[in-house]
Amino acid sequence: MAENNKKKTITIFGSAVPVKGDAQYDFAYELGTALAKSDFNICTGGNRGIMEAASKGASDNGGFVYGVTVDLWDITPNQYIDTEIREKTLFERILKLLELGDAYIVLQGGTGTFLEFAAVWEYANKNLQKQKPIICHSEMWKTISDIMKAQLKLEKKDTNLVQYLDSVNEIIEYLKKTV
Repeated sequence: MAENNKKKTITIFGSAVPVKGDAQYDFAYELGTALAKSDFNICTGGNRGIMEAASKGASDNGGFVYGVTVDLWDITPNQYIDTEIREKTLFERILKLLELGDAYIVLQGGTGTFLEFAAVWEYANKNLQKQKPIICHSEMWKTISDIMKAQLKLEKKDTNLVQYLDSVNEIIEYLKKTV
């Protein structure tokens, strides 16, 4: 697929663990499909699991896929990315994922996804970049978000920077209104 710089890019964060047939993998594939059909580019960490599923969904439906990989691990990027961007460190990778995204979707994941989510939220919370939509999907992020929103309320900070959405349709409709 040819890159389209006029299209908005949605960065997706999520676990490298799920495989085809897992609910998380299948949701990410459906999301990648819907994003491509809605004329968005996507950006992922270029790895397996959720990153692969979203990339495959987009690629199978004519979407353009960036994969931001890191030299730390000897892992071959998934076959569905159109452009690989290699970074030397984990933090450089996170910064590149933030830079490329016009919006962010956080799917289920572990500590790496948690680090990415925290970085995105902190950049928004401290106004370190233009405000961009942040969407979470999965009960674990809703729980974490609710805890953080309670703290932000005490600090008199914006508690509406992160949206929790349940379905691919809700995510797509929200992005169409906000990106």
